[in-house]
Amino acid sequence: MSLLPGRPGGAVGRLGNENNTYVELNLEHNQTLASGATSRYKVMLADGQRSYNDWTGGSSELNIRQAFVELGSLPTFSGPWKDSTLWAGKRFDRDNFDIHWLDSDVIFLAGTGGGIYDVRWGDNLKSNFSLYGRNFDSLENRNRDDTRIENYIVTANNFAGPFQLMLSGLRAKNNQDRENAGSQGISNAADVGFHSMLAYHGDTFYGLREGTSKTALLYGHGLGAEVKALGSDGRLTDEANTLRIATYGITPLSKNWSIAPAVLAQQSKNRYVSGDDYTWVTFNARLIQQITENFELAYEGSYQYMDLDPQGYSDNNKVKGGFYKLTFAPTFKVGDISNMLSRPEIRFFATYMDWSKQLDSYSSSDSFGTDGFTAGGQWNFGIQMETWF
Repeated sequence: MSLLPGRPGGAVGRLGNENNTYVELNLEHNQTLASGATSRYKVMLADGQRSYNDWTGGSSELNIRQAFVELGSLPTFSGPWKDSTLWAGKRFDRDNFDIHWLDSDVIFLAGTGGGIYDVRWGDNLKSNFSLYGRNFDSLENRNRDDTRIENYIVTANNFAGPFQLMLSGLRAKNNQDRENAGSQGISNAADVGFHSMLAYHGDTFYGLREGTSKTALLYGHGLGAEVKALGSDGRLTDEANTLRIATYGITPLSKNWSIAPAVLAQQSKNRYVSGDDYTWVTFNARLIQQITENFELAYEGSYQYMDLDPQGYSDNNKVKGGFYKLTFAPTFKVGDISNMLSRPEIRFFATYMDWSKQLDSYSSSDSFGTDGFTAGGQWNFGIQMETWF
């Protein structure tokens, strides 16, 4: 059984497989002054755990994920800065986006820092600039006072109509002292890197019919080779390269049917040790059948193929193979049922998944191959609630 309350505006669209609960609570205060200036203060409190009990203080993972202030429309700002918004604090970047029903971010940038949004160079051209700080885990064999590695991310996020070009540079002093061991010896981690993303945000289904679509091409080098969760992985080598493509669309097929296909693919080389290679591709589709104005049936299928060659890193083994997942989910909702992303909704689900037996040998500590989770098929049943506000 799974109960998974949704993250406001975020990526909890998965139809099952999680034996846990996750809740986020947003507190926000907005103000407009007589001068026209605006202010916004937001705090996000999050809790995730695996207990179904009503009192869970002893096992709670309570955390403040966001706490920041925005100042906008300042009357002394003019020219390109006139309608810009300053911010400072701890936050998720405003322009993150995801493939919601896969619970997979296309780009996720977060940390503590400051920046400015909506610097407008023209009617259809604007930029956002930010500096985020993050921390990597401690280095081994270092003095206690010298283990904290600080990673800084400078980002310029540019928009021209439906196109987005995001460029980032990363720097983590002393991170090169981190050592990763593999079958070809020791590889040192990177202390610098860069990241880029070119995205298209369409207001049609790939120009073919009504709907929406988004496509992104991402590339990262060094510390930027973790292209999805930018700046979150301190083990990447200075030779690491990652290329990733993500695309999805949503379109109605008829009055009562709609479909949302998605494709993700990634190749990452020299990621943790010299010579390693992680390549995979995912195909997914969610089909919605409207039964009444408050009830629908959701059908979802996924297939992922993986060719993983870790070169002995973390005692992992070279494997090739795929897995698939099929889900059926009767769903109740009170909003616009024709809108696949409208919330709130309550859904019951049954999910079956299976994978290539070869994947069982990838790792003795990772999900594939652990006791009770080997090839041969797994069923999951449960109920999910999701609401945004």
